[in-house]
Amino acid sequence: MTDTHRAFTGSIPENYDRYLRPLLFEPYAVDLAGRLDVRAGMRVLEIACGTGIVTRHLRGELDSASTLMATDLNQAMLDCARERLGSDGIKWQQADATSLPFADGSFDAVVCQFGWMFFPDKPQAAREARRVLARGGRWLFNVWDRIERNELVVVVRDAVAKVLGSPPTFFDTPYGHHDPLRLQRDVESSGFSQILVEPVSLEGSSASALDVARGWTDGSPLRNEFADRGEAVVNEVREAVRTAIRQRYGDGPISARLNAFVCSATA
Repeated sequence: MTDTHRAFTGSIPENYDRYLRPLLFEPYAVDLAGRLDVRAGMRVLEIACGTGIVTRHLRGELDSASTLMATDLNQAMLDCARERLGSDGIKWQQADATSLPFADGSFDAVVCQFGWMFFPDKPQAAREARRVLARGGRWLFNVWDRIERNELVVVVRDAVAKVLGSPPTFFDTPYGHHDPLRLQRDVESSGFSQILVEPVSLEGSSASALDVARGWTDGSPLRNEFADRGEAVVNEVREAVRTAIRQRYGDGPISARLNAFVCSATA
């Protein structure tokens, strides 16, 4: 994984939230927040909060006496989230998941939506989650299943490859860390118990084939693999993705089956 694959900069955060949120992230945000064992006065930490897609649902689950700390390494994503959701019931802070700026045992739950795959040192991220959790606290996170189990993404990847002449490497990161046994080992070695890795299949949606194309070409670090070739190439890639999605799913509205894993563990 390269820094390019983690570069959610420029206009990417806004387009990510507008186009990819309903397509990829909203269904799993509802699922993940709904798994939280809510009680009064909880202290919840979200890591890799992105544009606040899960954050919004977590805030809706928690009572007014609870604390919700939302963090992300990428300041542009964090700024987008704060602008969308405000600071009512949410504290925002830039933070590295592999070196969290919080005291031991500070939280009752740690939640992370599709951030694990981007952590450069995954066992260290697991150790940090364990460290900041109080005894008996819960860790909830999800990861995408392999790309072959997410047909829409395969359609996008292949369309981009036809324009660029070779498959883009970006997809290796979000769809390359799905092995349930590896997940279990990394989490267990960090001191967690009661570990469960569960497959979850949900439906994502988009208003149109063009919105799908805009999401990937304008709202994802995938853009960084071809943006330096000029706007003509960016437009060509966008149109190729739009055409491929239209051929497979129609022009819209679009519904696509998504596959992921949800991991839960106890500190």
